[in-house]
Amino acid sequence: MSRTFETGGAPHFPAHSTVARVMLQVIIALIPAIVAHVWFFGPGLLIQMALAIGFALAFEAIMLKARKQPVRLFLGDYSATVTAILFALCIPPLAPWWIACIGMLFAIVIAKHLYGGLGHNVFNPAMVGYVVVLISFPQAMTAWLPPSVLAQSDIGVAEALLTIFSGNPPAPMTWDAITEATPLDVIRTSLASGKMVSEARQLPVFGDYGGLGWEWIANWYALGGLWLLWRRIITWHVPAAMTGSVLFLGLVGYIADPGSNPMPLDHVFSGALMIGAFFIATDPVTGCVSNRGRLIFGMGVGVITLVIRRWGGYPDGVAFAVLLMNMAAPLIDRYTRPRIFGQ
Repeated sequence: MSRTFETGGAPHFPAHSTVARVMLQVIIALIPAIVAHVWFFGPGLLIQMALAIGFALAFEAIMLKARKQPVRLFLGDYSATVTAILFALCIPPLAPWWIACIGMLFAIVIAKHLYGGLGHNVFNPAMVGYVVVLISFPQAMTAWLPPSVLAQSDIGVAEALLTIFSGNPPAPMTWDAITEATPLDVIRTSLASGKMVSEARQLPVFGDYGGLGWEWIANWYALGGLWLLWRRIITWHVPAAMTGSVLFLGLVGYIADPGSNPMPLDHVFSGALMIGAFFIATDPVTGCVSNRGRLIFGMGVGVITLVIRRWGGYPDGVAFAVLLMNMAAPLIDRYTRPRIFGQ
């Protein structure tokens, strides 16, 4: 007499986590920073997130059907949603609606599905979409609101919708009146004009340890990242290596020439360093696999970010640094393979 037992495919033990569960925890970790972002820069971010998510899911469904993949299964893993949220957090809150469309087109269609879909993409999709719109439409990507504008002007949901879909702020407002350069852009412009960093930091766009408002948003990114570490969604290697390299090299530069180099904390709490360290560079698909590789990857992103900020053509270099290290990740993994058990 023989008995048969129905079992699933090997391995028979169910996975402790799923893609959807991991992505949901990333979204939860981003909520505090999203709330802070809306507090300082207005509800435009929520509109940009809705637009980016809508376009991302639409492009995802189209590509899944074209590739004859199960649409409902992959739309429910929230990977496209996370890509859209990260992209929206990197663009100005009042950017035109078509910025989200073009960004998601390149992120989902080009960077993700043309490489084979989730798990096969070489480059971080959100950063591909962001870099494309940053290079192609520099004027639209520099229309950042200063935190003080919300106290001086009534920019609510209706005003943000009108601006995003019409391309013009509501009368009698003008772009010059409600937009301002980011802290990193101010430092770059000041140095180019012969001023010292200490003179640039006297402007109201700066806070205590970074950009006004930006330093609080960076703190919430860090808190969300620590929660992901506690939940074991990410490991400590990339965030520690990335922030550590920036702090070390930033301190060396500041000691050598404080007039031309900002304080190390200015690098950490201004721009996209914290979201890059905890939410972008830690992408398991486009990053490194081994722990030593992750340390090298994180240090590489930090070093390239500082190089671009100091000598490059853009005030912030996190996105470019991540994409450059994405190219190097397979080679890094090749030379940092862990020793085989028993060898």
